[in-house]
Amino acid sequence: MTAIDKETWDKLSRPLGDKLVARLALPEITNRLFCALDSQGIRHLLIFLHPEDDTYQDAQSRGIRVATRELTIQGQSAEKYLDIECLDEVGFSIFDLMGGEIAEELENAKKPPIDGVKQILAKWRRFWGQQPHQILSREEQIGLFAELWFLSVWLIPKIGPNVVMAWRGPWGSRHDFEWTDKSVEVKATAQSRGRVYKIHGLGQLENPAQGPLYLFGVRLREEMSAGNNLPGLVENCRKQLNDVDDAFMHFETALVQIGYSPIHQDEYAKLNLHVLEDVLFVVDEDFPRITDSTFPSGLPSGVERVEYEINLDSFNHLITASSPEQLPFSQTP
Repeated sequence: MTAIDKETWDKLSRPLGDKLVARLALPEITNRLFCALDSQGIRHLLIFLHPEDDTYQDAQSRGIRVATRELTIQGQSAEKYLDIECLDEVGFSIFDLMGGEIAEELENAKKPPIDGVKQILAKWRRFWGQQPHQILSREEQIGLFAELWFLSVWLIPKIGPNVVMAWRGPWGSRHDFEWTDKSVEVKATAQSRGRVYKIHGLGQLENPAQGPLYLFGVRLREEMSAGNNLPGLVENCRKQLNDVDDAFMHFETALVQIGYSPIHQDEYAKLNLHVLEDVLFVVDEDFPRITDSTFPSGLPSGVERVEYEINLDSFNHLITASSPEQLPFSQTP
């Protein structure tokens, strides 16, 4: 993961007055991005703009201020720069990661620099001021992996980017994906015993008010050589949602709700997972489950919560799709 090194900032000394002291941030990637320090010790990222490049201002983001300024390097004429200020030292680590992404965006030159910066700022704004996040547990990483696998491999290619709006689990909805006429609960297992999934509570496998309930089951195996990990799926989703602003923002906000932070991206990348199986079950009267209706008189006295495991190894007849092409629905929320 590319980031601006702490030593780059340490080599800068505070100037006097309204001057900035600057140096190339990542010269091995681009000569258009500078780190800069002002007399108050505030950190800046300066992006050199060509005359035809658009300007941009943003004073609404927490901890970040963006302006287009004319700056003069001694002995040279004034040039136009995009100036991104980090107003809170709590965000230094995120600021350095943002700088790495901006540098890579400038190197790729696939879009005007302002457009790339806007998208990077929009993404990181969701995480600003909320760190340090605790790293997700292994179980939480595997659960999020399964949801993103369903989203990026099954739903978006079949239905389109706006399907991300159905991802409601991060906000505490009963099911992970909810439409007006159906729901999907996503489960993952890394157990060697087969399709053994843990169910949390009596409501998790209750049918929605309208339409069917499906269970998307993913069997995983941890392998050093496996080609899939959580940061890779996150990035794949971002690429698929890149051109639809509302969908992109919904996705980024969902990651924040879950507690996923790119600060821990390198650690998350160590959990490489091989997908052994991904199938969609329909949850009908033959599906093994415990719900509120199992206890018509309520839970026994003293029992507050029920968690249990189901084994779907002998329930092949409930598989309604074993590939994205067989997905039994196609409409967006």
